[in-house]
Amino acid sequence: MLVYHGGYAPIEEINLEKCRPYTDFGKGFYVTKFKQHAENWAKKVGKHHNSEGFISIFNFIESSFVDYICKKKTFNGYTEEWLDFIVENRNEESTVPLHNFDIVEGPVANDKVQNKLQYYIRGDISKKDFLEDLTYHEETHQVCFCTLASLQTLKYVDRDLTKYIELISENVLNALVKDKKIDVNRASELFYSSKMFKDIADKDTGLYKRDWEEIYKMFLGEIV
Repeated sequence: MLVYHGGYAPIEEINLEKCRPYTDFGKGFYVTKFKQHAENWAKKVGKHHNSEGFISIFNFIESSFVDYICKKKTFNGYTEEWLDFIVENRNEESTVPLHNFDIVEGPVANDKVQNKLQYYIRGDISKKDFLEDLTYHEETHQVCFCTLASLQTLKYVDRDLTKYIELISENVLNALVKDKKIDVNRASELFYSSKMFKDIADKDTGLYKRDWEEIYKMFLGEIV
């Protein structure tokens, strides 16, 4: 799966020591599958640092290997468990890590959510009311890579290569949804976790130069 990191400078080598503590999922390197969200964040932090902002792109390799070397936690939506986890990690009075996960994935407590979060922390609104307010909130997404082991699942993608990967991916997913009668989430899960996608994202294979129809045919052969 292609994931995006918005910042005030491009990043190819990740240094966890430079990551901020007391964030949603703890200290770590954050990315999102939503390019627009990363672009918005890049503009915001770029303005603060007198730069235009930059998007760094990575291939997040999700496989049995990841499950073997990493302990991962996934939050499927704005749940009570997600809220408790966010509050604990944002507690600046804590002096020790509050979890031992290598990778944490789930929704973002963005600007709109943070305002309500402060009301909840102060006791101005109940947990039930807080979560009900988020029922129709826009979909958000983030993945936090908390340990050196987790960084083995991320591979930097050359910016010039990205446009080819995104074009191929868009066409393959559309064809997969139509031909297999599945929704786009299931199509994304199949394609982004495949060996084919991993090979496309590897510039040395040269697969990114091929027509998407050829890639799609080879991909179908892989998932039979």
